[in-house]
Amino acid sequence: MPNAFDFELTALDGRPLPLATFDGKVLLVVNTASKCGFTPQYEGLEQLWQELGPQGLVVLGCPCDQFGHQEPGDAADIQDFCSINYGVSFPLSAKLKVNGADADPLWQWLQRQKRGALGIAAIKWNFSKFLIGRNGQVLARYAPTARPETLEADIRAALG
Repeated sequence: MPNAFDFELTALDGRPLPLATFDGKVLLVVNTASKCGFTPQYEGLEQLWQELGPQGLVVLGCPCDQFGHQEPGDAADIQDFCSINYGVSFPLSAKLKVNGADADPLWQWLQRQKRGALGIAAIKWNFSKFLIGRNGQVLARYAPTARPETLEADIRAALG
């Protein structure tokens, strides 16, 4: 049975980002966008990364432009925006798709593992979140409206 650590993304800087690098850690995978009403969640994601990263949490942002053209920039624009406005230091992937035939394989797999509200697999909007346990299996899926700080108890439980 595949797990999250079997996948590879491309990092925002263009280098390979094999998720096997994070094997044994807890992942919070989020599709992000710079011009969304939920963009301020970057602040809470960075706080989780800073506070719980030393205990084994990896926050992984995956910029996506599929919802309202809210991530229009290139990699440099995304990096600058995240660093300057939110001090983001957690890993970011290259811009990718989360829905449709061209969706990144990781995101296709995530949707098969945990469906969203009303049993719908498709990602509905920016800042959808998946919590992945140390064994690489999806523990939970959260709606875009779920603020990062509300996930802390579940993350701490996953960290053990």
